[in-house]
Amino acid sequence: MASPQPIKKRIKALKAEYDFLKTGKEALLAMIDEVEIPENVYNSNAIENSTLTLKETEKILLEQELSRDVSLREVFEAKNLARVITYKRDKAQNDTLTKDLILLLHQMLIGGIDDPIAGRFRKQGEFVRVGTYIAPAPEHVEQMIESILLEYGSDLDTYFLDKIAKFHLDFETIHPFYDGNGRLGRVIINLQLLQYGFPRVIIRDKEKDVYYRAFKDYLEKKNTKVMEKIMALALMESLRKRVTYLKAEIIVNLSEYIKKNKLSASAITNAARRQTIPAFREKGVWKIGEGFQYKF
Repeated sequence: MASPQPIKKRIKALKAEYDFLKTGKEALLAMIDEVEIPENVYNSNAIENSTLTLKETEKILLEQELSRDVSLREVFEAKNLARVITYKRDKAQNDTLTKDLILLLHQMLIGGIDDPIAGRFRKQGEFVRVGTYIAPAPEHVEQMIESILLEYGSDLDTYFLDKIAKFHLDFETIHPFYDGNGRLGRVIINLQLLQYGFPRVIIRDKEKDVYYRAFKDYLEKKNTKVMEKIMALALMESLRKRVTYLKAEIIVNLSEYIKKNKLSASAITNAARRQTIPAFREKGVWKIGEGFQYKF
């Protein structure tokens, strides 16, 4: 499959606006990235069934006391993932995606949580499954990872977002590690986007049903369309957020915007989800620039 031309045009236009506006405002973009880390960490861990809330994740990363007892493992999972995200933000544009880099990121992600499996692929006897799907035998993992890296690196014709979507589907299908595959896979998505000059995205826990369906479609039909759409919507939302900040717009909750302009809540919310209006989420709440003129 391939991303539709209208989607490509929208992303191209947003990227051009983003590139034009960001000159001299690198400090603002770095601040947005920094503030977004807890939300990114929370969503990625929640997809893997972490019990931490967004507020608890924020407190852990700020070294603040929690109001309830949580497992030490979940605390380390939050801190380690934040560390990996920060690393890739700082280094990604200069790093080529290689097997060694993937192993390094896994070491950072799992180190201190389960050291015997950190920074290495599954070895003989280490089988994993996701639901009813059993991942390939450990003996094939390294060769399969090298194969998808070669395919990704040598493909100069496929649209960049389609390449990233397929790599993610392949990576998660291989499930090369005994633990941490989902979180690391989403880290790699953002590393790849940064290498193309785009901001990172958030794959949200609230939308994990669609996210899981993308893997099902790929396993059963080799269909990449669902994952491509997930990536495109997430990237447009990330770009719209940064463009809104770079333009120094007054930002309001989408619910307030709807009420003030006497608009249909369902129509505007659906438009936000489809990314046909410049809306974006912060801490799960839809927001928009106050001056946006909605055209029926």
